[in-house]
Amino acid sequence: MEKLNEVTKQILAERFCKDSVIALATVDGGVPYVRYVNAYYENGAFYIITHKYSGKMRQLEKNSVVAVSGEWFSAHGRGIDIGYFGKPENAVIAEKLREVFVEWIDNGHNDFSDENTRILCVELTDGVLLSHGTRYEIDFTE
Repeated sequence: MEKLNEVTKQILAERFCKDSVIALATVDGGVPYVRYVNAYYENGAFYIITHKYSGKMRQLEKNSVVAVSGEWFSAHGRGIDIGYFGKPENAVIAEKLREVFVEWIDNGHNDFSDENTRILCVELTDGVLLSHGTRYEIDFTE
């Protein structure tokens, strides 16, 4: 397994530094749950807009271990509720999410005045990336 390098950073950026649909898996009581989510990738993490009381967030309160899968990529990580979308500390990432999710973010599904509207950060730990016949096993930890 190798650390994230310039080649793998570039591939991940091309694929996921935009509105990307990925599969997100959580575990509750030994039972896996998977769902598709819109996500944005940056610096070894995916960011997802969600609700504090969604199934995924309730499951992550009990067990923060997650798995994700996207275009020729699968990984493990840790789900972290970084708090309310409108929290001042989240302003930079919230603005990026508004930009990349512009096509649907204001469709009425999200209530940004509700402090239960959260940003979920999926901090990656390890993954496998496939590109043009090459398999990269990546260690995302510092």
